Amino acid sequence: MSRTSAAFSSAPATCSPASAPASAPTSTPASSTCPPSRPVPPFPPLRVGRGSGRLRRAVRRRRRAASAALAVVAAALAVGGTEAQASLGAPPPVVKPPPAAERMVSAPVRIADAATVRLLRPGNRVDVVAAERAQPPRVVAAGARVAEVPDADKGVGDGGALVVLSVPRDTARALVGAGATARLAVTLC
Repeated sequence: MSRTSAAFSSAPATCSPASAPASAPTSTPASSTCPPSRPVPPFPPLRVGRGSGRLRRAVRRRRRAASAALAVVAAALAVGGTEAQASLGAPPPVVKPPPAAERMVSAPVRIADAATVRLLRPGNRVDVVAAERAQPPRVVAAGARVAEVPDADKGVGDGGALVVLSVPRDTARALVGAGATARLAVTLC
């Protein structure tokens, strides 16, 4: 054995009341090998799991601030961009008004195949195709909305069946012209 280990093993570990602080109560005898007990200081209770709410609120506050800052920067760039173009001699940008909504009209169209018309319901979207003998088929109206499908007894004849489509005025004129010179068919969109 070495000298230091012999010194430690030969001396008994005792706690004396003289080495303990005066304010701490001693509940153990003087020959005990344990240190004297000490009272636990008072502390506020721990609240586990409550920090995420604070974190969420902090992120939300910062998100609002970041959004406001980005809006201010975007406005500054928009104003600064047009002023910079004007200072370079470029004409100011032309703001076009939005296109006026096309007025829709109801156009009765005679479809060559009456069985196809029986498949249609109001609200369906169809493409109207004109088929002429000498030319390849062409689309006269794309995405036309079916407004009405008259009764089969009323609209059926030797020339097919009648269907009413809601289309712009120019497309209605094209449908009338195509119906006079070609057989019309529909495809569901």
